[in-house]
Amino acid sequence: MSPRFDSPSLDDSPVVVAALRSPIGTAGRSLRSISAADLAAPVLAALAASAGATPGDLRDVVLGNCMGPGGNVARVAALTAGLPSGVPALTVDRQCGSGLAALALAASTLRAEPGVILAGGVESASTAPWRYWPPPVGGKPERYERAPFSPADWGDPDMGFAADLLAEERRVSRERQDEYAARSHERAVRTRDTGGFAEEVVAVGGVSHDDRPRAGMTASRLARLPPTFRSDGTVTAGNSCGINDGAAAVAMVDHATHQSLRVPGLRVLATATAGVHPRRPGLGIVPASELALERAGLRLSEIDVIELNEAFAGQVLACCDALSLASERVCVEGGALALGHPWGASGAVLVVRLFSQLVRSSRGRYGLAAIAAGGGQGVAMVVERCR
Repeated sequence: MSPRFDSPSLDDSPVVVAALRSPIGTAGRSLRSISAADLAAPVLAALAASAGATPGDLRDVVLGNCMGPGGNVARVAALTAGLPSGVPALTVDRQCGSGLAALALAASTLRAEPGVILAGGVESASTAPWRYWPPPVGGKPERYERAPFSPADWGDPDMGFAADLLAEERRVSRERQDEYAARSHERAVRTRDTGGFAEEVVAVGGVSHDDRPRAGMTASRLARLPPTFRSDGTVTAGNSCGINDGAAAVAMVDHATHQSLRVPGLRVLATATAGVHPRRPGLGIVPASELALERAGLRLSEIDVIELNEAFAGQVLACCDALSLASERVCVEGGALALGHPWGASGAVLVVRLFSQLVRSSRGRYGLAAIAAGGGQGVAMVVERCR
């Protein structure tokens, strides 16, 4: 086993001491009228209170966001949350990896500067502004739904189309995809019905429950749905994530501050970001996870709780196969196929889920969160439950 990337004493390892999220809404439904900043603000306010931080302790607010109104969404959210104006804020964009990238940036900062950072992500697909390219002379503006993930000559596929090709190349059958998606819903419904999400969710706009998880979502029902991205493909609306609204964030502190707080948390052992070919962006989970595990000095077999972002069942299964990872070990309380995928928030949602399982429920020692991003990137984090 390789030595840990962090120092042997772990004296510079930051710790997540609180982790919360909003409900995850389906675009156009329960959270449809709430802007990105207003989605994030209640989560930030609740985190600041639960972490026991004084205004002088707060070092920064870092939020990921992909499709918001532009400007510094994190700053607007922080001020809306009632945080002091002296607390700065930063918005980062690594596409779907933005929320986890924000946590990685916070961890890096806290290794050098003591204090508390609130880090996470937010996305409001419902209120995302329409975007237009400037018109040519005498022409009309051209509306577009997303910015380029990569230069055209590299190939710039939509995520769903790329996931369909990936499933075909890696021989992930339609049956496996539908079975996996049905299991994600079954697990999420069971977790919801037994109160497993209750402590991590902050009500927003009177909404306190996720929109998407559905009881009775069987593989046989999913098998009736037609392909979405290619006429002969295997990726469908049922074995894909939704388009969603939501926010998630954590309170992260430096090692010395954690020692003074005397609360349980998640020690950040390692983070990693990796690139893959833009034509197969969903594979970004694989090298990012491998690198984070190597830096943490751990094997995948030693990880107790694994949260991979379930953008598409075929994509997750292809990553599991590449990692020699049994898919049953992934998202054991349900993942994004059931809960939804609010792009800029999803990476932070993974760590909130780790916190609930490892800290609130004490279901092991080590956790892995990993997510792929458009343009061919992956972000991963390895954590350890600590006291």
